[in-house]
Amino acid sequence: MATVTETQTKTQEPTLDGYDEEQVRLMEERCILVDENDKTYGEGSKKRCHLMTNINDGLLHRAFSVFLFRPSDGRLLLQQRAEEKITFPDMWTNTCCSHPLYIKSELVDEGQAGVRAAAIRKLPHELGIPAEQLSPEDFTFLTRIHYLAPSDGMWGEHEIDYILFATKDVTLDLQPNEVKDARYVSKEELEAMFKDPAYKFTPWFKLIARDLLFPWWDQMIEKSKALGGDVRADVLANGPQINDLIKMT
Repeated sequence: MATVTETQTKTQEPTLDGYDEEQVRLMEERCILVDENDKTYGEGSKKRCHLMTNINDGLLHRAFSVFLFRPSDGRLLLQQRAEEKITFPDMWTNTCCSHPLYIKSELVDEGQAGVRAAAIRKLPHELGIPAEQLSPEDFTFLTRIHYLAPSDGMWGEHEIDYILFATKDVTLDLQPNEVKDARYVSKEELEAMFKDPAYKFTPWFKLIARDLLFPWWDQMIEKSKALGGDVRADVLANGPQINDLIKMT
């Protein structure tokens, strides 16, 4: 796999003049660099990891995607990314999509502890969910996907993305610099949104929905009904594709 050196990156990276000040600050966060087998080998700034010049040279980082469902009816919480976001602004996506950082608590691979810790950090940051409403055990890990998606020519994503389902009642207080809007939707409502050209969606969300989300959503609701009570994400634990690394295009 080709890698990008720090010296090369310094000559390639454009300035972030004109972007939102807080989003520029977040571009200095240190992402976890991984190879195609999801093995950690270093760190790189969020800015470096999301430039297409580096992605085209093979730079790959770790990420996570949370899908949070309401236990009472199994509706999925979507968010619309803020217009201030540097990558994929104004697009609808799953509940929370972000990156574990190159810090001790988020580098732990065992039991996906690092990405669970990152999810508990980012859900309050983006959606204002109180951290005390969340615990690592709330998240059911389903699989990892490896995908590449350009944004606007300059920016893009190249990630190994951990898919986490959760069923939890939470309090929302949207952070306007991160999230423009949020709503709970049924499977049928989401399918209708995908068909409506008025809605723009992040590419990873469309990929996950196309191949994974909809069948898992059905299974989660069916298995939960069979057990009685509320919808539960943990009924999907230990199912097919757990721990797989799926290449998606």
